[in-house]
Amino acid sequence: MPLGLQHGDRLSAVFRLGALFEPEFDGQKQSFEWAVEKINLRTDILGQTLVLDDDQVVQAQDSFGAQRKVCRMVQQGVAAIFGPISSLSAAHVQSMCNAFEIPHLQWHWDPRDSRDYYSISLYPHYLTLSGAYKDLVKFWAWEEFTVLYEDNDGLTRLQEVLKAPEGNTARLTVRKLRVINNDYVNLFKDLKERRATRIIIDCHVSRVKKILHAALKVHMVSEYYHYLFTTLDLGLVDLEDYRHGGANITALRLIDPERREVIDVRTEWLLEERRSGKSPLMGQSEIQTETALAYDAVHLFARALHELSQAQDVTTSILSCDKSQTWNHGNSLLNYMKSMNFDGLSGNIRYEKGERVDFSLEVMELTENGLKKTGTWNRLSGVNITLDYKEKQVERAKSLSNHTLVILVKLDEPYVIKRGEGDYIGFCIDLLRIIAKKRNFTYVIKEADGYGSQRNGKWDGIVGQLMDRKADIGLGGMSITHEREEVIDFTKPFLTLGITILFAKPVPKAPQLFSFLSPLSVEVWVYVIAAYLCVSFMLFVIARFSPYEWCNPHPCNENTDIVENQFTILNSLWFTIGSLMQQGCEIAPRAISTRLVAGMWWFFTLIIISSYTANLAAFLTVERMISPITGAEDLAKQSSIAYGTVRGGSTMSFFANSKIDTFKRMWSFMNSSSDNFVDSNKEGVARVKAGGYAYLAESTAVEYTVERNCELEQVGGLLDSKGYGIATPRNSPYRELITESILKLQEEQEIHRLHSVWWKQYGKAGKCRQDDGGAKSKANELGVDNVGGVFVVLLGGVGAGFIVSLCEFIWKARKNAREDEQTLCSEMAEEFRFAVRCVSSKKPSKNRTKDVTDNGLQFMPLTGYGHNSVGGKEVYA
Repeated sequence: MPLGLQHGDRLSAVFRLGALFEPEFDGQKQSFEWAVEKINLRTDILGQTLVLDDDQVVQAQDSFGAQRKVCRMVQQGVAAIFGPISSLSAAHVQSMCNAFEIPHLQWHWDPRDSRDYYSISLYPHYLTLSGAYKDLVKFWAWEEFTVLYEDNDGLTRLQEVLKAPEGNTARLTVRKLRVINNDYVNLFKDLKERRATRIIIDCHVSRVKKILHAALKVHMVSEYYHYLFTTLDLGLVDLEDYRHGGANITALRLIDPERREVIDVRTEWLLEERRSGKSPLMGQSEIQTETALAYDAVHLFARALHELSQAQDVTTSILSCDKSQTWNHGNSLLNYMKSMNFDGLSGNIRYEKGERVDFSLEVMELTENGLKKTGTWNRLSGVNITLDYKEKQVERAKSLSNHTLVILVKLDEPYVIKRGEGDYIGFCIDLLRIIAKKRNFTYVIKEADGYGSQRNGKWDGIVGQLMDRKADIGLGGMSITHEREEVIDFTKPFLTLGITILFAKPVPKAPQLFSFLSPLSVEVWVYVIAAYLCVSFMLFVIARFSPYEWCNPHPCNENTDIVENQFTILNSLWFTIGSLMQQGCEIAPRAISTRLVAGMWWFFTLIIISSYTANLAAFLTVERMISPITGAEDLAKQSSIAYGTVRGGSTMSFFANSKIDTFKRMWSFMNSSSDNFVDSNKEGVARVKAGGYAYLAESTAVEYTVERNCELEQVGGLLDSKGYGIATPRNSPYRELITESILKLQEEQEIHRLHSVWWKQYGKAGKCRQDDGGAKSKANELGVDNVGGVFVVLLGGVGAGFIVSLCEFIWKARKNAREDEQTLCSEMAEEFRFAVRCVSSKKPSKNRTKDVTDNGLQFMPLTGYGHNSVGGKEVYA
């Protein structure tokens, strides 16, 4: 006999719903019953129709028991069947509903793509949910992570994540959650040894706390580890023991407790629990995901049935498992369910091709205040983190505050210096103290045997311990290199530097015997000597040509037949050398031509002597120290001076990996012998002091050494540019906070002050005499380019004097020719023959009576010639 609702009938009618629940899912059973009761109380859905629930308990995986109960339900006439949860029973009930064409509603995870047509699930589609986990992994840019799964269903849930490494460089490790001695400690010990820090865990929500407790035992619940749980009910787990450890624990959540619908239902259930001690919450403070989905399943059915009843008459039919019978309205009701679009406890409910794909998930992260929503995810826009950078930094700052960090240091002056047990000073210690004060954290210092180098694929020193998460910070003069950045993280540099050369200052050379010749170059000395000889000769020639240089050697005898020229070869040489030595002599020129030559010579000697004197003072007062090398090019071109760097350090890596020809040649030389390398800066400095060795080191170390060792110097500029940073483990939450502090200290010039204190003031710094050294301390000799102009002036003066002497010669010859009544040519020939004969400085004088017997030029009397005049007039030939 049909039961149901007649279209337009005002009389009440009854619809029966069948439901199967396993004993362990009593909360979902109560939620189902609560939803049916709420539907019956509503007037806007199904009007005056009464919905009866026929819920039965069936054992897990008991498909035979489930079949018998379904047969009894269809004999009474049902409009839909809900449940069960266990996979075998659910699959069997689905096939029965498909045969009867009765809608079958589920709300648990089901990975089957070929679901029976008459089955519909409220649970998000497994591939879409797996895509959400994959999007999170991509958003975090995980390059290496581990997947822990509990059963094969876990691998199905994460199949999109497992496909993620295809086509990129991400490295994925898959491990099964195996219990050994009723614990997971051995598993996490192995993960820690393998340096697994990013872990995706697929397990039942009831085992989350046990898993985290095992991780806590091996110190893997800290800020350096990130866990992503696939359960949608992480909020039901008590995470109080892990809130203050700084661990990154993330999960997705489908049920938003702040939604209006959720708040109302949760409030009612809490009141019911207080009243009767029983409610769908099952003692939890939040609604479990599948409990909410069971509630939404009833509402989905009721809304679809209501819409269907508005279009046609709907009645249920009594069916039998012994006969091949179907419900006429089952197909239509199922289609209406798939076309529904409404908001339930689990958010928007809408179907696409029979699957629920358009749903929104919340990204939940554990903070000191508990789980907090930090973002959302949906199929269209992917991951959207709503927690901004400032809020995240505030959370990290709170986590760092009052926290004790383990600091790894390497003793390296002046960065870290040990004064006693547990007593450290140095540039980096002062920097750490300032940052700790600003960030309000404490620290414990531990020593490491080195900064870290890779040997046989394994890192040692600070780098190796940071990789093993045995410390929070690595401190010292630690270079930021590509190899180190691949395994650990660095803050922004607090010091910028480069590789340079430390070498011994050259020993000053003993003064040379003829060092007084150094102020002028050899060329200039040759030109000076040539000028001296040339001017002396020209003065001799011009004096012989000039008639005014011929005078009476006996002034008292006016009628003498002999006149004399004072500029003989020896006298000319003596006159010019006397002027050059700035001493003078008893000879003085009388004619304009000779005086012109003498004047130019005096000007020449003035410039030469002044330049020589000035440069001589520089040569006598400045040490001449010339270094055999001035830079890397000089080192690469020679083999007499050995050079090298610290074995296994970043400087060694720089030369080993360099593509520049000069540095490749230097690396070839260094690598040719192990003796070229040293084990520490101290050893390198000692070898430089011993001589014959150039030490390639970072400029900060070289600067510090030079300030305290006056016999050493830095040679050349920087070969590269890099920085020192504070090292942290990969993905450390403290790196950005420390970087912000470093940048702030740089702006305040606090780091510059610390550098000045430890490099310029600490210890024996600043006691060395500042010396430019090398080629810069050498006074340059003067070349022809410096004094060439004075030679040009001298040449011009000599030429002018010669021309004037010719004019005097011609003028006097013309005058004598008129008096002697002979031709000018014969007079000039006679005088020229005598002048060029150069055999005597005396010649016969011809008596000529003229009123004016001199050339009108005044002159000073010379020694031995003070009376060379008659009546106040000079006597000439």
